[in-house]
Amino acid sequence: MTEVPGVVVPPAWLRRHLSAPDLRCCDVRWTLAGGAQHRAYAEGHLPGAVFIDLDRELAGPPGPGGRHPLPDPAVFAAAMRRAGAHPDTTIVAYDAGTGAAARLWWLLRAAGHQRVAVLDGGFPGWVAAGGTVTAVVPDPAPGTLPVAGFAGTVDAATTGARAGAGVPVLDGRAPERYQGLVEPIDPRAGHIPGARNLPWTDLCQEGRLRPPAELRARFAACGLPAAAHLPPAVAYCGSGVTASALLLAMAHAGLPDGDLYPGSWSEWSQDPDRPAATAADPIGRAGAAPPPTR
Repeated sequence: MTEVPGVVVPPAWLRRHLSAPDLRCCDVRWTLAGGAQHRAYAEGHLPGAVFIDLDRELAGPPGPGGRHPLPDPAVFAAAMRRAGAHPDTTIVAYDAGTGAAARLWWLLRAAGHQRVAVLDGGFPGWVAAGGTVTAVVPDPAPGTLPVAGFAGTVDAATTGARAGAGVPVLDGRAPERYQGLVEPIDPRAGHIPGARNLPWTDLCQEGRLRPPAELRARFAACGLPAAAHLPPAVAYCGSGVTASALLLAMAHAGLPDGDLYPGSWSEWSQDPDRPAATAADPIGRAGAAPPPTR
């Protein structure tokens, strides 16, 4: 049985185990501007890798719950069965440095499947390490992995309450969006009052997660690990995708599991009654939110 050495695996480990019958690779290449990268997958991917569409299979339709709400469990289960995943299958997800693979990692763990890891360095790291690339599209036998739901989530009210109570609530967006200086996507600028900014990209170096000790230092600056009597930390971002990369980094650092706020800022900012803090207004005020544009 193929056991992953941690929540991330280096290219060298995957090269040694790629042909194992109980291992499946999932290509989750995706960008915020371009969506799922079907063309990139068709041009070349890891041998045996099945493409997973983040927008359609790892998220539900955009709406009041945000731009990337959690998928219907049945839709996600169908995607995993199409990938040939069984309860005893080890799954390795990869992207091209956008945090999308962490979304699949988090969904599987939240569904109760622990045999999953992310390829450190993603597709670029695989190529740089001399890994084989192919255009052959695999057709694995359907899997049987069950998905009943997703644990480890919190809603907007719980997120706001935890932030107000001093629980570390981590905002994984770029500093200028957190500070409310710009907001190119969502209805309002700013952040959840009490949240602390930890851009998920700061947890990486040259496309790979930083060593656990470095990660722990960065999380410590944001109050992690939290006091034992407090509820778990919460991670959010723009729409709940790259927040999963924060949770992946926490696990890699050996910290207690945090919770995901799936709707993230794209949900929070839609409600004019929810306050938005900015660099100029750290307490945060409620205010009118224009209709979301996407």
